[in-house]
Amino acid sequence: MTASTPLIVTFLLYLLAMVGIGFVAWRSTKNFDDYILGGRSLGPGVTALSAGASDMSGWLLMGLPGAMYLGGVSEAWIAIGLVAGAWANWKFVAGPLRVYTERTDNALTLPDFFTSRFHDTGRALRVLSAVVILVFFAVYCASGIVAGGRLFESVFGLPYAQAIWWGAAVTILYTLVGGFLAVSWTDTAQGVLMLFALLLTPILLIVATGGFDSTLAAIRAEAPARLDWFRGGELGLVGIVSLIAWGLGYFGQPHILARFMAAGGVHTIPVARRIGMTWMILCLAGSLTVGFLGIGYFAEHPESAGPVIANPERVFIAVVELLFNPWVAGVILSAILAAVMSTLSSQLLVCSSVLSEDFYRGFLRKQASQTELVWVGRGSVLLVALVAMWLARDPDSRVLGLVSYAWAGFGAAFGPVVLLALFWQRMTRNGALTGMVAGAATVILWKQVAVGMYGSGLYEIVPGFIAATVAIILVSRLDREPPQEIQAVHMQVRASLRETGY
Repeated sequence: MTASTPLIVTFLLYLLAMVGIGFVAWRSTKNFDDYILGGRSLGPGVTALSAGASDMSGWLLMGLPGAMYLGGVSEAWIAIGLVAGAWANWKFVAGPLRVYTERTDNALTLPDFFTSRFHDTGRALRVLSAVVILVFFAVYCASGIVAGGRLFESVFGLPYAQAIWWGAAVTILYTLVGGFLAVSWTDTAQGVLMLFALLLTPILLIVATGGFDSTLAAIRAEAPARLDWFRGGELGLVGIVSLIAWGLGYFGQPHILARFMAAGGVHTIPVARRIGMTWMILCLAGSLTVGFLGIGYFAEHPESAGPVIANPERVFIAVVELLFNPWVAGVILSAILAAVMSTLSSQLLVCSSVLSEDFYRGFLRKQASQTELVWVGRGSVLLVALVAMWLARDPDSRVLGLVSYAWAGFGAAFGPVVLLALFWQRMTRNGALTGMVAGAATVILWKQVAVGMYGSGLYEIVPGFIAATVAIILVSRLDREPPQEIQAVHMQVRASLRETGY
């Protein structure tokens, strides 16, 4: 598609607005705590939409509709697992993590929290968790850059090698300048835009296909297997478990957990949970509906199906380009960029915080000034972005495949550690270390030997999560009991949560 003037104008206005928010946030960023966690000042609305937008990424408007278009209704098992996992994360992790990180030396990052929670003077936990974050976030950031590149490639007709640079440039700029506040405020605006796009596009698709019944008839005639929740027996128990198990990943995602840590207080969490879960359910429903209705639409319009057949992850883009007025299309397609930018910026910032807080201040310059740390953080954003762009250079990369691997890595390496650290007083530092290694190693090894995500191939997060949990419990039981001061902090946190009625 050759970019029209309305599309160019709309995109430019959107990008300028995001950069503007970044510079406003820059004026509110006074020190390193502000740059990394926004001074723990987020209200419930910003906490909810920022967590949701940073969670969903480009896969919400590209990977998930593409999976639904290709596989049919059976792909909805992913959404079921995600909704259950996100609700459990808000309900059981958000409040305790917010209180615990404040009580453990005002921890700003997950490595910070693990180090303080277990009094790890040897700093092995800090190094290992920081390395895990950098490795898997490099892959995760690459998925965002691929999605942004696909968008610029499709809309503006740019070569992929140039498109990934343009797709990432603005995100890097406002993250580098404004830090956590810029990321959170832009996430909120982007979350609203994503919701608008995912509510409007299915409505127009229903109109274009002549109604839902007409779409069902077209799908039954063209691809009846896509109406089967079990793919005619092809999707067995292992396949369903693999799809639902995506929900396990929430407990270990650093960019989502950072939003809980930054909330204005534990009292904001219940309101934020209701806002966040409503937003998430509506967005997932819209995304799946676009992919599903797209099956019927392109079955009836095969002359327009070329780009989608070549890459199913373009189904949302193709529908918007074909059905919407160019001015409206520019707004809707900006939602894809919003999804990409919101997650990519959050991930870049987490990597930046690890490099500046956990490596630079932790090992090289313990007495570094606040200003120095902020500038190290900005330099780290640029460094990680360049590495991710190098990983994303392959034009055949698939967004959902990259996301699934990184999601599993974090979910297995950090999920059991976070859960047991918050709720099990007997957990030890050696248990946390062993669990982290077991989870990450299992995901990496399983990925090499499993036969895909479906059928006989079990999604690597399942064995990884189990391995990490078993390792933590066994090693902690065999280890000496944690020192009294560690147990005392744990009991204080639980008492504080009970007082707030959490």
